[in-house]
Amino acid sequence: MPVSLEEIRARFSADRFATEALGAVIDEAEDGRAVCSVRLGPIHKNAVGGVMGGVSITLADFAFAVAANAWGKPTVSLDSHIQYIAAPRGDTLSAEARRVREGRSACFYEVLVRDGEGNLAARVSITGFHPAPRN
Repeated sequence: MPVSLEEIRARFSADRFATEALGAVIDEAEDGRAVCSVRLGPIHKNAVGGVMGGVSITLADFAFAVAANAWGKPTVSLDSHIQYIAAPRGDTLSAEARRVREGRSACFYEVLVRDGEGNLAARVSITGFHPAPRN
């Protein structure tokens, strides 16, 4: 299991959609908690100039993946629900994932997505599932 932030970043660099296409970086990580961010650019905007909703959900999902997988059992997202609270301002987004509960086969996380000014932009509830090891 990874122990340092550098090891965690190296492991999750294989998540190329989040790290390369989106541009997400892992800022902080500990068991059951992670903070990831992205610097916003033209590629993250929708047709009317706002931040595309997919940016927030992808960033939240990536933060969940880091928080849930860096130390424990392999975990996949079973269900995600996002509430868009306000249009993001500024040139960054950050997502902080926190474990709410851990069970034998399922876990529950809340992810808060904040804009570059620290305002809450979205709230995401994620149910994770621990699949049985494959033989």
